[in-house]
Amino acid sequence: MPAPADQLPVGLAACDCLTPFGDAPASAAALLAGRCALALTPVLGRAGGDLVPLALTGPMDETLPPRWLPGLRRLAAGIPPEQWGAARTPVIVTSSNFGVGSVYAFTRDADVRHLAHGTPFAAVERLRREFGWGEQVWIFSHACVTAHLGLAHAARLLHAGLADRVLVIAFDFVSPFVAGGFHSLKILNGAMPAPYARRETGSIGLGDGAAFAVLTREPTPFQLRAHALHNEMFHFTSNQPDGAGFAVVAAAIAAAAGGRRVWVKGHGTGTLDAGRLEAVALAAQFPAAPLVSWKGSLGHTLGSCGLVELAIALAALRGPAGKIPGTVGGAAPSFTNTIALEPFAHAGYDGAILTSNAFGGAHAAMLLTHD
Repeated sequence: MPAPADQLPVGLAACDCLTPFGDAPASAAALLAGRCALALTPVLGRAGGDLVPLALTGPMDETLPPRWLPGLRRLAAGIPPEQWGAARTPVIVTSSNFGVGSVYAFTRDADVRHLAHGTPFAAVERLRREFGWGEQVWIFSHACVTAHLGLAHAARLLHAGLADRVLVIAFDFVSPFVAGGFHSLKILNGAMPAPYARRETGSIGLGDGAAFAVLTREPTPFQLRAHALHNEMFHFTSNQPDGAGFAVVAAAIAAAAGGRRVWVKGHGTGTLDAGRLEAVALAAQFPAAPLVSWKGSLGHTLGSCGLVELAIALAALRGPAGKIPGTVGGAAPSFTNTIALEPFAHAGYDGAILTSNAFGGAHAAMLLTHD
């Protein structure tokens, strides 16, 4: 059953991200201009291999210190000062990969220093020391819905009165181990992703991404008003063929949206079955809502995508262009007539639905609203 989607709103006090384009405003501007950060890159980094579409912030091979640390330092500079990690101001760290690339690097060069940050707990402990956080740090990891779970848990802590402000931070940086794994499944191949396009062969891209959000019980111009979560537990990788999981979450978040006029930021990786099932389920609940995906430009930032794309959505809503980026890399014919291939004005919309989906039929959606 889905988690309740009728929660009270929580405020977004701060939010930003890091992609190959830069911060959230720079990333939103690049998407509005139709730019693509993906480039064909050897799947195993310096070890070579087939060329696959990757959107990287730097060379993919793991380094000492780990290559994700400089990016997180840059991102963390924008986090409002607070006694993060204290009882009333906890931190939630979300990722699907953490430092797994460092474990792979150890198998390759036998340098034991890689193991100091190769597990989720070791990677988060490194961050806790780096940024001076207290002991109240939570860790979430559930494939590509991970950031949604962290945001939903933060909202629950606030609703229950167990916290005043919560910092949610997400990061996933591509490593040869991760890229090689997706390549072995044939969905990361030599073709560029075309989200929601009806074509012969599906493909995805992978991308570096990190983001943070500060959630609060205080009123703010933008709020996360509801979350819907559901896991089919159907298969290691695939969804139920009838799309039931997509439909369950779409219906739950539609009920929370009520009569709001919304646009939808979908998951839209470029795979065929999942892309079709998602587009059809969303169109059934939101037939007048434009549906976009940005993974045809940024690549799939894995467990961090929900927070990275939330930060970009906020930047677009606040930006001077007054427009939401369209589906970069998409093409006609699309799975439904709701797919927006070009940017569109956000005036007149009073909410946005942001979705993510994961291996095994895990689904998540949240409702973003603004005054």
